[in-house]
Amino acid sequence: MSLLIVLCFFSGVLLSYYHCMPDFAYKQDYSLYILSVMMFFVGMSIGADLKSLWRPIKIYKIRIVLIPLATIAGTMITAWGISFFTEDIASKETIAIGSGFGYYSLSAVLLTELAGSHIGMMALISNMTREILALLCIPVLARFCGKLAPISAAGATSIDTTLPLISRYCGENYIVISLFHGILVDFSVPIIIALLYW
Repeated sequence: MSLLIVLCFFSGVLLSYYHCMPDFAYKQDYSLYILSVMMFFVGMSIGADLKSLWRPIKIYKIRIVLIPLATIAGTMITAWGISFFTEDIASKETIAIGSGFGYYSLSAVLLTELAGSHIGMMALISNMTREILALLCIPVLARFCGKLAPISAAGATSIDTTLPLISRYCGENYIVISLFHGILVDFSVPIIIALLYW
């Protein structure tokens, strides 16, 4: 399933690059509509069993906040560690790139304005790579690393593009955790990037 999604992505890139798409396909962004349809079906699956939504909150209680905090801290520490292997990029910029948490559309725009187009492009590529790797690895992570690992690996995308796969491989009981995680991580992206360049 996740491999099929990635293949569709690369097919779209190739078709667009070689101008194989009709002109009307470039005039409007259809991704919002597709994402809305996906979220509608996720909402239907949640509504089918509302009682299961409260189980994770009853189990984890306040600890549910630790999941997005662990994702944020782990990503920033890893980005800082990677900065020791990059000569041309400062630690602050490496951390800022990592602080997109997979939210490539926002982080790329913010970093282009704050740090220049080359950092913005790196943010776009690295955060798209995170999302693609999450899509590919969710089944494996859910099976061998626990049900919370795919949510953390997905980063900001746990609220949208990776949510259907998280629901499928982790179970519907983890949808609320995934949504909560995605909201907190999404909100943290502009705050952390702004603080880094303040």
